[in-house]
Amino acid sequence: MSQTPSKPVPAYVQIKDYVRNQIESGIWTSGSLIPSEHELVKQFGVSRMTVHRALRELTVDQVLNRVQGAGTFVTSHKYQSTLIAIKSISDEIAGRGGRHRCEILILETTVEPRALQVLGLPADDHAYHSRLVHFENDVPIQLEDRFVNPHLYPHYLEQDFHTITPNVYMTREAPLQRAEYVITARMPDATARHRLHMDIGEPCLVLQRKTWAHAQVATEVTLWHPASRYRFEGSM
Repeated sequence: MSQTPSKPVPAYVQIKDYVRNQIESGIWTSGSLIPSEHELVKQFGVSRMTVHRALRELTVDQVLNRVQGAGTFVTSHKYQSTLIAIKSISDEIAGRGGRHRCEILILETTVEPRALQVLGLPADDHAYHSRLVHFENDVPIQLEDRFVNPHLYPHYLEQDFHTITPNVYMTREAPLQRAEYVITARMPDATARHRLHMDIGEPCLVLQRKTWAHAQVATEVTLWHPASRYRFEGSM
């Protein structure tokens, strides 16, 4: 059976990936000036419009900062400012007048070393792992990948996350005391892109958060959101 040939990656996406790789590898550091549009046109052999689109989208994603008359710089801070409260995705959706539902992809016990490390558990212990997709009016807006401390939430795997979100359950069982988080703009892997029904080349807003309860790490969660369908808000 012959295979359908894969579609070529658009030139502007290749340029975006190149820029991200230069930054993530440390070749282009925070606040540094990147090559001009003219230099990138010559380097890639593409039109000025193609380069302009790539840099414009990276600016929207807050990867780059374009300064009139000075050039384009690597953004000094890749995180966004304050999220005052940790809210349940179901409450957010209800607040907008929408309808929430959840699809459960994984709900399991794990001994993955990274899970034990981020939760501060010994190497011979175990953790809980869940992966859920949250929908607003049947449109996927969040992929939630979470590790949970089983000693704080021993009944985590018994919960019906079709009817209650992990956030609501954990807040009820052991209220969170503090949190650390970072928000980045990243390209999703194939799994996230498929589960969130995203086009190739579309970026995600990714929130990575660790929270504490009773002086222990309670959970570590990574939340993937299609940038075209989600935004973070806060006030002080």
